[in-house]
Amino acid sequence: MRVWLACFLVLFALAELFDWLKKFNLPLPIYILGGAFLAVASNYDKIFDSYFANSSIEASLEQSELDSLTPSTNPISFPIASPVEDAQISQTDD
Repeated sequence: MRVWLACFLVLFALAELFDWLKKFNLPLPIYILGGAFLAVASNYDKIFDSYFANSSIEASLEQSELDSLTPSTNPISFPIASPVEDAQISQTDD
């Protein structure tokens, strides 16, 4: 008997709550703010976790790029055909 009485009270309370909510109105800006909040709350892990994860990945990539750009121990030399001064002297001699 107690179970029946408890079920009746719960169902009655839910029906009254539903009727009250049907009559309850909020202004449009509240609905817009509520929707925006729900969108952010439901995608929180996608928005903020990826933002912080990407910054750490970018920082590690930048560090690896900097490491790869460090000068090597082997110097690079370019042969020069003739210095500029020699070329000027040869032009004035002609």
